[in-house]
Amino acid sequence: MSTSPSQSSTANPIERFIRAIGQFVLARWAGVLQLIRFFGGAVGLVFDTFSWALRGIYAPEARMSWANLTTQMVRVGILSIPIVMLVQVFIGIILALQMAPTLESYGQIERVADIVVIAVFRELGPLLTGVVLSGFAGASIAAELGTMVEGEEIKALKAIALNPIRFLVVPRVIATVVMLTMLTVLADVIGVFGGFLTSVGILGIEPETYINYTTGAVFPKDFITGLVKACVFGLMIAIIACYEGLNTRGGAEGVGRATTNTVWKSIVALISSDVIFTALFYFYGI
Repeated sequence: MSTSPSQSSTANPIERFIRAIGQFVLARWAGVLQLIRFFGGAVGLVFDTFSWALRGIYAPEARMSWANLTTQMVRVGILSIPIVMLVQVFIGIILALQMAPTLESYGQIERVADIVVIAVFRELGPLLTGVVLSGFAGASIAAELGTMVEGEEIKALKAIALNPIRFLVVPRVIATVVMLTMLTVLADVIGVFGGFLTSVGILGIEPETYINYTTGAVFPKDFITGLVKACVFGLMIAIIACYEGLNTRGGAEGVGRATTNTVWKSIVALISSDVIFTALFYFYGI
């Protein structure tokens, strides 16, 4: 029995609507599965990394190469110093100039020092340094490991019974955590210095006054909370970069995709974890 044109035109929109709903649900479900797979793989990589790092303490045959670690620390940290300093000194200048009009209207222009030091030590120092390293070092790690995967160098390591986690991941994770923490200390100093230059040179605050307000506003907990964040940020950047690099597929296009995924996933992870840290510190009065 043939279907009349009127019946066909009535059925087609309904069929297309149902098909569109099905495709939407399948696409969302595929995205959920991909997210679960990413979190599971990243957590597994964290445990494997810590396992090899701890094993290297008491088992000489499992220890990593100090030369490899030094190389990674130079690449991740030392080469990042100029861009970190540039970003942080500009942040100090921006904070001082943005807060000055409001504080001046209350006759508290000297309080610029309080805002700059607290904002930089607790938030902007570790966060912006992490963002810089996610693009500078994280992308580099992902691209390097992805190229090694596509060049079958990872398979070669496994073929001669050398674990890629021990030789490739552990040095990069340790280097990123250590250097991000040290760069955060540098970023704190440079950010406050940027606020100092602006306040003294443009806002007319006396140097002694600015220094007194700075030292009176900051406490050890402000410095320590920033370093805690820096350690966690460094771990997340390194794990995401290594995971994306080791799971590269699709040749040169796959390497580019892994690099892009590393950067945006790292930035999202940094900001999300910073929100959690800030909320915890606020509720516990830290």
